[in-house]
Amino acid sequence: MSIAEDQTRRRGGREARKALRAAAIPMDKAAVRPGMEGGRYKPLSQRDMERIHETALTLLETVGFGSAIPSCIEALTAKGAFMKDGRLCLPRALVEDTLAKAARKFPLYARDPQFDLEPWGNKTYFGTAGAAVHVVDLEKREYRESYLADLYDASRIVDTCDNIHFFQRVLTPRDMLNGHDLDINTCYASVAGTTKHVGTSMVDPAHVEECLQILHAIAGGEKKWRERPFVSQSNCFVVPPFKFAEDACRCLEVAARGGMPVLLLSAAQAGATSPAALAGTVVQAVAECLMGLTYINAVVPGAPAIWGPWPFVSDLRTGAMSGGSGEQALITSACAQMGHFYDLTVGSAAGMCDAKLPDVQAGYEKGLTAGIAGMTGINMMYESAGMHASLLGFCLESLIIDNDMLGSINRNVRGIEVNDETLSLDVIKQVCLEGPGHFLGSDQTLSMMQTEYVYPGVANRMSPKEWNEAGKPDILEKAIARKKEILSTHFPNTIPHEVDEAIRARHDIKLPREYMRAK
Repeated sequence: MSIAEDQTRRRGGREARKALRAAAIPMDKAAVRPGMEGGRYKPLSQRDMERIHETALTLLETVGFGSAIPSCIEALTAKGAFMKDGRLCLPRALVEDTLAKAARKFPLYARDPQFDLEPWGNKTYFGTAGAAVHVVDLEKREYRESYLADLYDASRIVDTCDNIHFFQRVLTPRDMLNGHDLDINTCYASVAGTTKHVGTSMVDPAHVEECLQILHAIAGGEKKWRERPFVSQSNCFVVPPFKFAEDACRCLEVAARGGMPVLLLSAAQAGATSPAALAGTVVQAVAECLMGLTYINAVVPGAPAIWGPWPFVSDLRTGAMSGGSGEQALITSACAQMGHFYDLTVGSAAGMCDAKLPDVQAGYEKGLTAGIAGMTGINMMYESAGMHASLLGFCLESLIIDNDMLGSINRNVRGIEVNDETLSLDVIKQVCLEGPGHFLGSDQTLSMMQTEYVYPGVANRMSPKEWNEAGKPDILEKAIARKKEILSTHFPNTIPHEVDEAIRARHDIKLPREYMRAK
């Protein structure tokens, strides 16, 4: 083959590869997709998990929980719990009976069925969460207060991100001046921006009832809502260590009776509200979430409940939270393993960072915590995109950058399939004995470009020469441009006009209609 012919062949192969990368591919054939199965990373041995379980049962039976509300006491004592020195205690048999009967393999529905989640076994899904009070203004490199419009914008961006599979409320809008406005409007703004599964939270049971009314209207009636509940409630039912959060418990009961899936969330901080020993923090998180699971099943047997141990880490030099630490990756992974130990749908937090901006520090902290935790096969990874400053700050552009990161992490979760085709015996033989001595133009390479490999959207893979000739593009500049493009063009019509009018007539919706339409 002449040099000219070889160069022509290479250019043709390059163009073919570019065309394949640009072509749409069915989700079930893509290199990564929602619900890839992990489970390869296991920081705890079987004996470790058994000892954590036994210690948790001992604590629930001998220490119990303080500040139980009357309805909680009534529901649990009817099942065999008992009061001791003003604390509600669970006998081992009650916890074990609950674990035997608790709901499993329940889907988390989305408005659009293509985004339904199946969070069981080792299937892994990535999503947002948080209650940041500040938004990172990346162009000014400063923090500002968060607003309801920011929450709607975040929901819209997540709606376009293939590797962020669900949207849980990411911030606490500071322009919502009371608890009622906050609960109703964060629920509405989240649902208005995406057709993926949504998570939110409420501070008053009356607010839960009102949110359910709105969700019934959007679903087309209570019956349709109960058939496909597309919003879950994030419920911090416990004030660590081992004390019920009274208002949250009241919200939990209303949500469970209303058919809303509940994330049973324990969020202690190691060295502050849980032991400094990492194993002790995991024990406490497990025990607290077992209490939550027993409680919700006493109220509504078989209620769909995401088992949510979310222990955080303290920097013991200052007492401040350190969400981007190696220890955070470890305890999140251990909690994921304990969820698999019980065969429960398990959700925990990883992908946070202490960095204030999407910089090098943010990259290594997010990649470390989300990457390691993802390899455990955690079912629902919350906080995996957008969060900064140990949950105090949220960045819209980081959603776009983290979407790239999560695609790569999900590829690692998927792992390597070894079979007759992928072992490539015949392909290697053909290239070495008959072909050009490389695999660039082989049929296998072209056919596997999108089924075996993930490509970033904003990350840069140019050579230094190409990068220099292109004007030295920066990932932050690309993320800013992509954010502006989405927010100026993507206005999902998730709530039909007539339904929205009816909701606004009955409820005090603060998000202006005009903001939800293209200018």
